Amino acid sequence: MGSDSKELLGIEPLELRFPFETKKQISCSMQLTNRTDDYIAFKVKTTSPKKYCVRPNSGIVPPRSTSDVIVTMQAQREAPADMQCKDKFLVQSVVVTEGTTTKDVTGEMFNKGSGNVVDERKLKVVYVQPPRPPSPVREGSEEGSSPRASLLEGGNLNYQDTQTTRESDEPPLLSATRAHKDAEDVTSDSETSALISRLTEERNSAIQQNNKLLEEMDLVRREISKQNGGFPFVFVVVVALLGILLGYIMKR
Repeated sequence: MGSDSKELLGIEPLELRFPFETKKQISCSMQLTNRTDDYIAFKVKTTSPKKYCVRPNSGIVPPRSTSDVIVTMQAQREAPADMQCKDKFLVQSVVVTEGTTTKDVTGEMFNKGSGNVVDERKLKVVYVQPPRPPSPVREGSEEGSSPRASLLEGGNLNYQDTQTTRESDEPPLLSATRAHKDAEDVTSDSETSALISRLTEERNSAIQQNNKLLEEMDLVRREISKQNGGFPFVFVVVVALLGILLGYIMKR
C-alpha cells in the first residue's frame, strides 16, 4: 500500500457508514480529492461485489479537483449479529497522462507488476442505527475506535471489482407493471368463477321449476280425466299456457 506521503487521492470518509435497515437499499458517498497537478485514475474494489453497487466504480480525477462516488448496499433480509460488518473496500489510484478518459481506465493500470506506482487505500463498512433518534452511547463507542488502525488489519483480503448496476435488479416501473398485471389476473379469475357459479345456480333452479310444472300438469290432467273422462278444451288451453311458461323459463 502507498505511504501517506505518496497519497495520490484524499478519501473522505475513511469509513462507509450505512444506517442499516432490513429490506431496504441504503446508499452513502465518499469524496475523492486530487491535490496534485497530475491526472489521477481510480478504481474501487470490494470484498463483497454482489452486495454493493458503486457509481462510478472507476474514473479520472483532474488536477486540483474532486470526484464523488456513491456506494449502494442492496437490500438485506436480516440484520447481522451485533450489527457488525466485515466487508471492506479498496480504492486504487495511479497517475495517468493528460487526455486519458474514463473509457481508457483498465485493470492493467493498477497492476503493480507493470511498474506503475499504485496507491491503495482501504475502507471498512460500518452499520449504524437509523437516526430515529440517534443513540449517544453507540455513537460514542464508535468514535472511540481508530479508523486508520482498523485499515491496517486483514491485509490479505480478496478484493474484487465492483459493479455500477445489478443485472438481477428489475426496474421499478417494470416491477410495478408486473404486479398490476398479476392483480388483474387474480381479479379476472375471481369474476369468472363467480359468473360460472351464478349461472350454475340459475340452471339448477330452472330445472327444479320445470320438474315442478310437469308434476302440476300431470296432476291437473288426472283430475280433469276423473271428472270428464277425456281431454276437454280447458285442459288443452292450460297445457298450452304451461308450455309457453316453461319455454320462457328455460330460455333464461
